[in-house]
Amino acid sequence: MKPLILASMSPRRVELLRQIGCQFDIIPSHVSEELPPGLDPASAVMELALRKARSVAANITTGMVIGADTVVVSDGVILGKPEDHGDAVRMLTKLSGKVHSVFTGLAVVDASEKIERVDYVETKVWFRKLDPEEIEFYVASGEPLDKAGAYGIQGLGAILVEKIDGCYFNVVGLPLSKLVMILRELGVSIAR
Repeated sequence: MKPLILASMSPRRVELLRQIGCQFDIIPSHVSEELPPGLDPASAVMELALRKARSVAANITTGMVIGADTVVVSDGVILGKPEDHGDAVRMLTKLSGKVHSVFTGLAVVDASEKIERVDYVETKVWFRKLDPEEIEFYVASGEPLDKAGAYGIQGLGAILVEKIDGCYFNVVGLPLSKLVMILRELGVSIAR
């Protein structure tokens, strides 16, 4: 059985893979996460996920490398990770009282066979109307500063979310069901 390798140091992605009993190694990719200009959100996250997985696969001889990239899209604007406190406040103010989409691109690269699979998942998320004090409180917690769209649904950010339509784990950063389907397509079972 080829080893699974996560091309990410994201604590959320690591925890999700552990949650489903995966045995895997971590080899972070060090590629630029700058979004390619002119791409729609689905194409952009698939491109970045594939770039990450390819980067790690190029430096090993065997293994199934998992790459992922997540963005939040509101009113056609891609929101990545906030640059600072003020940027996080701006993003959360933009999301307040509205629906937005979370896109995660997912790529798996077989390092020895050079076989690649890439796909994406979209989940709709509704935020309740937030008052400025709530936004300041949340940003001051530090939680939003390393997350796309400036919030984490799995943490304190759960209080911002009214409802979702789609895969919860996608919003956290790794759509587990889609990952298992891609791995199965490549002949890999996580039940080992």
